Amino acid sequence: MAQVVAGSYDCDVVVVGGGIVGLSTAYAIGRAAPGTRVTVLEKEPGPARHQTGRNSGVIHSGIYYRPGSLKARYAVRGAAEMVKFCAEYDIPHAVTGKLIVATDREELPRLHALVQRGRENGIAVRELCAAQIAEYEPEVRGLAAIHVGTTGICDYGAVARRLAEASGADVRHGAEVVRVDRRPDRGVAVLTAAGDIVRARVLVNCAGLHCDRIALLTGDEPGARIVPFRGEYYELARPELVRGLVYPVPDPAFPFLGVHLTRGTDEGVHVGPNAVPALAREGYDWRTVRPRELGATLAWPGSWQLARRHWRYGAGELHRSLSKPAFARAVRRLLPAVRDEDLVPTAAGVRAQAVLRDGTLVDDFLIREAPRAVHVLNAPSPAATASLPIGREIARRALAGLAGSER
Repeated sequence: MAQVVAGSYDCDVVVVGGGIVGLSTAYAIGRAAPGTRVTVLEKEPGPARHQTGRNSGVIHSGIYYRPGSLKARYAVRGAAEMVKFCAEYDIPHAVTGKLIVATDREELPRLHALVQRGRENGIAVRELCAAQIAEYEPEVRGLAAIHVGTTGICDYGAVARRLAEASGADVRHGAEVVRVDRRPDRGVAVLTAAGDIVRARVLVNCAGLHCDRIALLTGDEPGARIVPFRGEYYELARPELVRGLVYPVPDPAFPFLGVHLTRGTDEGVHVGPNAVPALAREGYDWRTVRPRELGATLAWPGSWQLARRHWRYGAGELHRSLSKPAFARAVRRLLPAVRDEDLVPTAAGVRAQAVLRDGTLVDDFLIREAPRAVHVLNAPSPAATASLPIGREIARRALAGLAGSER
């Protein structure tokens, strides 16, 4: 592999990963510093093929996230910006609002805590008694609920494509990164599987499911590993049962929101996801097993600590994955009219969840800097919602690194 020679750069910033975060970063760099040369390397034949294009399409309000956290700040800001972006570029979207519904008494304190958290995050919330739930969702049952008016839906794949077009970057598809030569006094040279070499002053790692691997290729220890969790979805055969978005009260011990119902921009209703360990970084079904990737997950001490700590929760998720009737029973807690045959399997997604060595699930967005590099090491949901402000923050760090490299 050719080394970096000062003055022989192909671009100023090379972004690894063409999902919504990588493309938002390229877009933000172009707006903040016109004339900066940006190359985006995406291993797939098009953008948004993994987390971006396989989620439920929800524009999250920010109600779930700890006040002051990056997730809370960027989700609240990002939701408003995403609606504006979609309107400006004529991308399918709607501000629908959503219900978060408590179905048993032990969930009521957590529901009230969400009301308080929403208010601390600057989000307007309406509290509902059981009878008032029917005003929004006639088929939904619960003891109490809250209505969050700023939640919406959009087509994140279309957002990613528009960001790519508007960024002015050189976006290269089919460009899988296999090697990185980083010289702190010179820059970075990136080798793709096709044999192409891209030399840049600064590297930005937005590789999602592979972000820890890219960090290690760059020579940086991320301090966490991506443990992939598959989220399986069903399509509701009777979409008339649901008007908008309906969520359970989440368990604060986990970063997953539970099985929910989402009426999308196509008017279909998605049901899910659960959260089960994937047997590959891109393991969208139980048949997809990649021994090397699975071995790397099992070799990480945090994976075993996580399993020991949360095996009961995991067993329940696994049961719902392998048993459609069990999945349907979970849905009926919110929507009693659902029958097993109403659930039609549809495409799954995989969440890139960073796990620390001690088994702790990284709860917030995690961005780390190193010489000539910026690594985005944890950006699961609500990263799509928050992608515009996240992109600006990554761009700020990349441009600061670029300025430092030119001194």
